[in-house]
Amino acid sequence: MVEMVKAGRGRNSIQRFKCQQCGKRFSEPRQTPFGADVRLPAEKVTAILHHLVEGNSVRGTARLCDVEKRTVLNILKLAGENCEKMLAEKIHQIPVGQVQADEIWTFVQKKEGHKWAHERDAEQIGDSYTYIALEKTTKLVLAWHLGKRDTPNTIEFIRKLRAATFEDQFELCTDAFGSYLPAVNQVLYDRANYSQVVKVYSKQEEGRERYSPGEFVTVEKQAMRGNPDLNRASTSHVERKNGSLRQWCKRLTRLTLRFLEKVGEPAISVGLAFRVL
Repeated sequence: MVEMVKAGRGRNSIQRFKCQQCGKRFSEPRQTPFGADVRLPAEKVTAILHHLVEGNSVRGTARLCDVEKRTVLNILKLAGENCEKMLAEKIHQIPVGQVQADEIWTFVQKKEGHKWAHERDAEQIGDSYTYIALEKTTKLVLAWHLGKRDTPNTIEFIRKLRAATFEDQFELCTDAFGSYLPAVNQVLYDRANYSQVVKVYSKQEEGRERYSPGEFVTVEKQAMRGNPDLNRASTSHVERKNGSLRQWCKRLTRLTLRFLEKVGEPAISVGLAFRVL
């Protein structure tokens, strides 16, 4: 019979053992966060994610948890990627009644209009949009996609929505962005009763704040495909989710200094945000 005895503790207070027969020493294998090569204690990783979830900055989290900024970014990257994978695995073939979709604007490094001539074709910088599909009743985020506001990215987003929803027909409501209609006709031709909702505002008065909208006038609704119920058509719930996302994820907040510096950062932050909200 092989007998093991305790033989002190190693790094990070890990219990070590000694074999009485061969004299070899070893440590018990322990589960690491995210199944990756994370050498921090689980309690430290939990504390880092807790501070990030509460809206703290990367540098602020590094100071509070007494770790390097690079360590916080690595943990954020692992958590965001795993949250994105979990959403794709768990949200699959979900029966839905009405789905609302919208886009959130942000930018990487600089706004689209501020790009230099040699940066015009650079996809990794400039304006970026987060597409969101929300189930109206449960407020469940069915799918999201990060990319440019164009037809290829819209089609990819609608494909994710198709994979997340059941085969029965449902109602889909969006704004009047022109790429939605060809995407729905191509991907959701057999299950979506599609309508567009446009909110009309009055012209902004001179001298008012630049970012304040004009007064609300009316809502215009139009059936685009199938037989949608225009009385129930709305995008208010997904727009409210946009507000929650901007409030939680500081890199998506308007008029902030915490702008995105790398093209991968929005996906990481948004992936973690949708796991929390």
